[in-house]
Parts: sequence; C-alpha cells; structure tokens
Amino acid sequence: MHLTFTDLSEQTIKEWREFALEHLLGADRLTRNLYDLRAVKVINEKAVRTAVEVNSDPSARNIRVAVVVADEKVAKAIRDIAALALPETAAAMKIFTDLDEAETWLARPLDQIP
Repeated sequence: MHLTFTDLSEQTIKEWREFALEHLLGADRLTRNLYDLRAVKVINEKAVRTAVEVNSDPSARNIRVAVVVADEKVAKAIRDIAALALPETAAAMKIFTDLDEAETWLARPLDQIP
C-alpha cells in the first residue's frame, strides 16, 4: 500500500486513523506500507499522538512501513513516534528520503527486513 500525504490537517488525521485501524484488522506478516510524507513540512502534536496510538496496536507488529520524508525535521518527528510506540507491538519502520530506495527496501523478503 502506498499513501501520499500532502497535509496533516485535522480531517486528514481523522480519516487516516479510521483507515489505519481498519487496515490493521487484516494485517499479516506480508503487509507492507509506504507513507510518502515529502509534502508535509510539520508533524503536529495531534498527528504524533494519533500515529503513536495506531502504531501501538498489537496488529501493527505485522506491518513493515517505509516512510519517505523531505527533511530532517520530519524525519525526527517520525523517529519520535517510533520511540513512543510500544516496542512489542510497533511496526518495523525505516525512514527514507528517496522513494525508490523505500520501495526497494519494502520489496526485500521479510526475513531480510530488520
């Protein structure tokens, strides 16, 4: 699954949360998500809290997530989200600045994804 975000408005966060929680219901070890956040300049507190909530769901551990960002400020916010989620339930996540590298990482066999 490839999702591109252009903003993190309240409406976007609400719709993403609803979608993400439903998506987790069918998540298995083959689930791979790519979040393209290159157009996002700031990750607000509500987005952080929502992402931590979703990433702390026990089903999140079955998902591999590549996040593509444009700058270090957004990358730091993503690392903070990953650090706040419960480690035993969180998705395996890696941050990229290049979309092709993210897609290559996701295409690797799951046993080769740290």
